Amino acid sequence: MTLYRGTFIDTPENPFDGAGLRVGSDTGLLVDDGLIVARGPFAELRQAHPAEQVVDLRDGVVLPGFVDTHVHFPQIRAVGGLGLPLLEWLDRYALPEEARMADVDYATGVANEFVRGLAAAGTTSALVFGAHYTDAVDALFGAASKVGLRVTSGLVLSDRLLRPELLTTPVRAYAESLALANRWHGTGRNRYAVTPRFSLSCTDELLATCRELMEAIPGALFTSHVNENEAEIASVADLFGGCDYVTTYDRHGLVDRRTVLAHNVHPTDVELKTLATSGATVAHCPTSNAALGSGLFPLTRHLQFGVRVALGSDVGAGTGFSLLKEGLQAYFCQQLLGDQGRPLTAAHLLYLATTAGAEALDLPHVGHLSVGQHFDAQLLRPAEGSPLAVAITHAEDTEEALARIFTLGTPADVQAVWINGDLLHH
Repeated sequence: MTLYRGTFIDTPENPFDGAGLRVGSDTGLLVDDGLIVARGPFAELRQAHPAEQVVDLRDGVVLPGFVDTHVHFPQIRAVGGLGLPLLEWLDRYALPEEARMADVDYATGVANEFVRGLAAAGTTSALVFGAHYTDAVDALFGAASKVGLRVTSGLVLSDRLLRPELLTTPVRAYAESLALANRWHGTGRNRYAVTPRFSLSCTDELLATCRELMEAIPGALFTSHVNENEAEIASVADLFGGCDYVTTYDRHGLVDRRTVLAHNVHPTDVELKTLATSGATVAHCPTSNAALGSGLFPLTRHLQFGVRVALGSDVGAGTGFSLLKEGLQAYFCQQLLGDQGRPLTAAHLLYLATTAGAEALDLPHVGHLSVGQHFDAQLLRPAEGSPLAVAITHAEDTEEALARIFTLGTPADVQAVWINGDLLHH
């Protein structure tokens, strides 16, 4: 067993329901085979376990590992393609990179960059949009397994309106997806997600196949995009006879507790009600929404309807892997909405980046640092004399220090990452 000593900050309860930040100063966490088996004042735990190895983390702050609920593996080299709205950005930047995934050597290189980038940013679990090619998805799962990340991903499916080399058929989609799931779903920390790109590029026949896959792969998640851009929404309505975007999935039985839909910047009330009653989650991707000019996320309306929300980085339209940056941009977005926005505290931001994401991905044993949880954690320790170090030193309390971490923190401040008690990065 290992006894970790430090300041631990987490959100085991939902701040949107009135819960506060949990702060453990000079706290001990006793970890046995990756699980937290005791938590309390360090002096008491040390007295009870005098022979165990101590890891002293008091020169930084320990947070749970981040949980990214929407990120694209093939698009890491497309980050920074600014100046275009969604559909034009896809054609100019994202889809050419998606097509390059046909080259397995290229895809393997990208996969290795991708998982290292997530881990370096303190992200320990992620719902990942895979690739349109099976060999590339194999490369992603293989790279994640070597690093140890908890990755849920799958073959991306489209059968219309994209570049021809990215298209499949319902029959092929079913066979290739099921073969990938048989190889990777439940292998190590990997899980499978049925992943149509979006209704714009999927016929009803392909969406029906997605439902068949959900039935064939017990415990699989379902993920796609919804209501990101007004031009996209109008095109989907035209293709589906005036149907709203959420219903394009729901009428195939694809909206339920296992569903995570990214963006939802422009939902109708009817759609919000469907998402709430089904238990689905929306992955809020604030830097992507800002970079593409998609709009300001209506968090207040989601909360009023009871829709579950977590954070996603949406690399490569998003501007990096760090959920610290996404949290700060989420705060900005709600400030810009004025009276229509939902004021956010540091506790809300940490919850959205950790516990809310773990609940969305059905990972009940990660997201916070309680007894019975896996020790998925990150140590933030800014360089001495840096603006963040100075800001933390002069914070009035821990919540203010955490707000400054979200404001000034970057992956360079993440000095160590653990998954299941295994040190990945130091």
